[in-house]
Amino acid sequence: MLGNTVYDYLLAVGIFVLLAVVFKGVQWIAIRSVEGVTKRTKTEWDDAVVTIIKTIKPPFYWYVSFYVAIQYLNVEGVAKKIVSFILVAWFVYQVIVGIRILIDFYVQQRLSKTDKGAQAATHLIHSLASITLWVVGILFLMQNFGVNVTSLIAGLGIGGIAIALAAQNVLADLFSSLAIYFDKPFVPGDFVEVGTSKGIVQKIGIKTTRIKALDGEEIVVPNTEMTGAALKNIGRMKERRVLFTLGVVYETPTAKMKMIPDLIKNIITEEKEVKFDRVHFKKFSDSSLDFEIVYYVKSKDYDTYMDINHRVMMEIKQVFENEHIEMAYPTQMIYMNKA
Repeated sequence: MLGNTVYDYLLAVGIFVLLAVVFKGVQWIAIRSVEGVTKRTKTEWDDAVVTIIKTIKPPFYWYVSFYVAIQYLNVEGVAKKIVSFILVAWFVYQVIVGIRILIDFYVQQRLSKTDKGAQAATHLIHSLASITLWVVGILFLMQNFGVNVTSLIAGLGIGGIAIALAAQNVLADLFSSLAIYFDKPFVPGDFVEVGTSKGIVQKIGIKTTRIKALDGEEIVVPNTEMTGAALKNIGRMKERRVLFTLGVVYETPTAKMKMIPDLIKNIITEEKEVKFDRVHFKKFSDSSLDFEIVYYVKSKDYDTYMDINHRVMMEIKQVFENEHIEMAYPTQMIYMNKA
């Protein structure tokens, strides 16, 4: 029948059954082995490998077995081409599914599962990856079966450039949002300052980032501005450095001047969440003798910083009053020489 003997058909059937069993056994052993490794390791990448292996369903390796088996039969013409095309197409499909699983797993590891903006970015990346993989897969199939795809690729390239030029602002914000999600220069809840805008990050969207300013209004900033400008992430700091200058009048006696560093140091060190740095007589100003004071507040909370700074300033004023040390303010003294 069709140029094949009964022995040929029996051999083909035997090969088909043998390979189907072997493929099933290999898949079972592979899944059990990887799952065993998964339980002993902290990395979660082996979970993605298990998921990929499980996507290989029996119909796929049955068809692979069938394809190998019919190589022992006399099959020519259109039938052989159809069988080959289905196998290559199916193989390309399995590869695309595996790559998508790896991409989705990587994205989910990098992005927050509770942030709605991150979920939107996940769906966007999934869609872009799927479209790209399917286009490459289809072009591969066409090239594999003798279709000249060079002109088609050139046409797609020109069309892509035209679309990119028309939507360059949207695409710039889109890729900036992906850069924010992956690089994480800030996250919702951080207090940031970018350009003239500063406040608490409320939401990171696909096109814009929403910031709640200190006086309550919502500031909508394009993502390109958030990634293209120098950004201060105050929410990431572990402590706040406080630097201020304090001036006393020129009439202050030298003995009192020598007391000032210790007086200020004692005031600052009495605070619990403070690390004292230094107090120095800095310079002779036009109307004052200036001291520079530096200390650190061991908290990033702005209210805590203000409370401590308030107490330090008030205590300095009180101690100076007790010691009869007069603080300076801008003044001018005119000396008149009598002729």
